[in-house]
Amino acid sequence: MPHDRNLERWTTRFVYVTTILMIVNLYNIFIFVPTEASMGIIQRIFYFHVPSAFIAFLAFGVTFVYSILFLAKRKMWHDRVAYCSAEIGIIFTTIVLTTGPIWARPVWNTWWTWDARLTSTLVLWFIYIGYMMLRSYTGEEQRGARFAAVFAIIGFVDVPIVYMANRLWRTLHPQPVMFGGSDSGLNPTMRYVLFFSMLTFLGLYLFLLFYRLRVERVRLELNEIKREMAYS
Repeated sequence: MPHDRNLERWTTRFVYVTTILMIVNLYNIFIFVPTEASMGIIQRIFYFHVPSAFIAFLAFGVTFVYSILFLAKRKMWHDRVAYCSAEIGIIFTTIVLTTGPIWARPVWNTWWTWDARLTSTLVLWFIYIGYMMLRSYTGEEQRGARFAAVFAIIGFVDVPIVYMANRLWRTLHPQPVMFGGSDSGLNPTMRYVLFFSMLTFLGLYLFLLFYRLRVERVRLELNEIKREMAYS
């Protein structure tokens, strides 16, 4: 099928592109970028933590858009894109929730605090875990997809809350280093490494999404074959 060939072609492309980007990104993070003066080497987690948050927001945004498309057009493929993107978003949110405490421990002298940014991120993780469970265990596929789509659309409200948390409330979490006001900003080398890391993680997200959609396409085709055999 042409659609299958397109998925395979894009998956292959992103394998090569993402591999090259990852190699350069690791060099940038561990060798090229200077060590931050006050936090030291632990600050290098920043180049994993922030891009992971960016990709989590992007993945849940894709889930949000494709959930709306599914409710509007009732095409199961829209539901599958939403579902696969949510899976990847959960992975990157888990990375955010793991790297954050590792970074915070030597800086804040605690692994976790119920700070507004941290708490809202944990709530976001639970929302999409709930979405996955609702999508998988509702029973009839169309009905489960409808319920999950509504849940994903409502749950996306937490994404801007997470993003704005350290602007709206006093938190231990650092203020934005980009677009955060007159006092925000990064050393040009650090800014380059951050943006390159975000580009790298974007390539990784696209590779994972295309690969996961290929797997999902095969699963749907197998289910169709099983249904045809059952009625024959």
